[in-house]
Amino acid sequence: MFVALEGGDGSGKTGALAHLGQALRDWPGGVLFTREPGGTEEGLAIRSLLLGRGEHDWDPWAELLLVAAARAQHVARVIRPALAAGGLVVSDRYVGSTLAYQGAGRGLDAAAIRMVHNHSTGDLWPDLTVVLDVDPELALARGMARLAAEASGEDRFESLGLEFQRRVRQSFLAQAAAAPQRHAVIDASCPIELVQAQVAAAVLGFLGRA
Repeated sequence: MFVALEGGDGSGKTGALAHLGQALRDWPGGVLFTREPGGTEEGLAIRSLLLGRGEHDWDPWAELLLVAAARAQHVARVIRPALAAGGLVVSDRYVGSTLAYQGAGRGLDAAAIRMVHNHSTGDLWPDLTVVLDVDPELALARGMARLAAEASGEDRFESLGLEFQRRVRQSFLAQAAAAPQRHAVIDASCPIELVQAQVAAAVLGFLGRA
């Protein structure tokens, strides 16, 4: 089974994933936690190109193709082998983020993004996508505070402003509404302990029904 956790910057994915790791620690066959962009050495190299502010001024199409290149390597070298071995894969971001950020945020056509995804991954989609939904103003404030604390420099998308983040949020919600059987939307403005518990419950409930 393949699960993706999605949401805007500052929605609380990192803490939710840590809590989910504890909830799934005894899962038969093991659990692989991974992230995008990243998951492989090549993906991490692309991540540094994509997320740093001021270093590169990417055209939206160039940005999409970099994301697709990182994902193609990630799927081929990490995700598909783990799924073939019978494991559970949980990814911090996947194609939902591409539709939200490069699609709604950067203005690229969703059908074109889906075509690129089809060819670069063999049309691999998550069995379940959990969306952490939060007001963009709150999420942006959280995200900037976290980045300042970490001093990671990965603030390029946060720097694109509030309207960008609002388009991203609406895309995540539209994706969930279009395929409710494969999505769970969690109100990430709730207290963090409740959000983390609801994420774990959504994933465990889905796995129990699958």
